[in-house]
Amino acid sequence: MKRLLAFTLAETLIVMGVIGVVAALTLPNLNQSTNNKEKVTKLQKLYSNLNDAYGRATAVYGPIDEWQSASNEKLAERLLEFMKYTKYCGSDENSSCWFEKNSLKLPIASVADGTSIVFYYKGCSTENDCGELIVDLDGPRKGSHTYGKTIFRFYITKQNGVIPFGDTASNCFSDHASKCTKWVIENGNMDYLKANSSGRCPNGTTLSESANPPVVSCN
Repeated sequence: MKRLLAFTLAETLIVMGVIGVVAALTLPNLNQSTNNKEKVTKLQKLYSNLNDAYGRATAVYGPIDEWQSASNEKLAERLLEFMKYTKYCGSDENSSCWFEKNSLKLPIASVADGTSIVFYYKGCSTENDCGELIVDLDGPRKGSHTYGKTIFRFYITKQNGVIPFGDTASNCFSDHASKCTKWVIENGNMDYLKANSSGRCPNGTTLSESANPPVVSCN
């Protein structure tokens, strides 16, 4: 008689338990990685749209500091004229969706993918400091509202259009706040969230844009 080999019920349960433990440990990281990639793509697309809108606005209306009655609302209206948006609060002073910064009430618009944009015109004290755009990828009423995770900042400049906020990578590691927009746009990831204040990743890699070649990923 031919003998059939098979797993016992106990052995099957043990294997299923091991698989469950491994899945529980890995799935959250996979989900977070996927979520971060979606945010990177979303931010890069918005950056392209903002730069395109700003270029069109200056082509039609001239340099930003020559716009008639330049203000937060005028900045918003000029850019939104060349963007697809679903809601704009700037014309309604009683709206609850205004953004408060330095005791100022700044207008907010929401674009088609749910991202909210805050418009802040400061006047062009220099060619590279005319104002800011503060974006929240989750919108004004959802998400963690955390700089470097869902909230990112852009400068508005007279000569160079819209540019990502941030200078050196070390600042991004030591301050996971408003200084990481440049990293996300240029390097296409949010791996600074995985690194410690020195830029060291869990796998031992140290992020450094100044290295030769640059190290811009924890993978």
